Amino acid sequence: MTKLLLLGGTTEASHLAAHLAQAWVSDDPVAGRQAVFSYAGRTARPAQQPLPCRIGGFGGVSGLVDYLRREGITHVVDATHPFAAQMSTNAVRACAEAGVGLVAFERPAWQPQLGDHWVHVADMAGAVAALPEAGARVFLAIGKQHMAEFAAKPNNHYLLRLVDAPEAPLSLPDASVVVARGPFEATGDEALMRQHKITHIVAKNAGGAGAEAKLSAARTLSLPVVMIDRPKVPARPVLGTVAEVMRWLEHGA
Repeated sequence: MTKLLLLGGTTEASHLAAHLAQAWVSDDPVAGRQAVFSYAGRTARPAQQPLPCRIGGFGGVSGLVDYLRREGITHVVDATHPFAAQMSTNAVRACAEAGVGLVAFERPAWQPQLGDHWVHVADMAGAVAALPEAGARVFLAIGKQHMAEFAAKPNNHYLLRLVDAPEAPLSLPDASVVVARGPFEATGDEALMRQHKITHIVAKNAGGAGAEAKLSAARTLSLPVVMIDRPKVPARPVLGTVAEVMRWLEHGA
């Protein structure tokens, strides 16, 4: 029996789920291969998947170990967001404790190109520090979790693009919101930045094509990008394509 836990939330996870749904009979125990797709639960309307899904956290390392053992998980693919460092760290530790095979399915980080004006920072605090004290119009392309930290510089205007509309007042005194789900196009992002008179972009180095449009638009408009580098996680095998993941799963099976 091969039973996979796919830690998802990225485009790569969805691509792998679609492939697994075709290649495996995921809900037929006789086939000897099953897969479960796991969402963290931070998005109100997560994309539908062709696999059985669970939503929510596991309760830290010990909770994940209990889940792996209780559900008979034999393999884990970590296809979470590159900035989901806590989940990835927990997965490494839990799989080691439970004796379960683990790989990360991860897209490469973005690299600066000719014409880019990037300021590399290590974390959100560095991103806040890299912005002007006042007068900037900032496209804050980081999601909703950390936007409150930018209230430390309240004399800038912040444009937020979120998957879900805010349910409570924003923690930023001067901000506007666009509700949209990617992938995005460079021409659309360029128009958005012109419309809002953006002077700076703050972005996480998530990689992938779905959110790269803002970087192309920034290049065209010669705008500075405050680029937050990826957090460090414990060493684990990293694969970059669906085919590589499937070979790993078949080899393990």
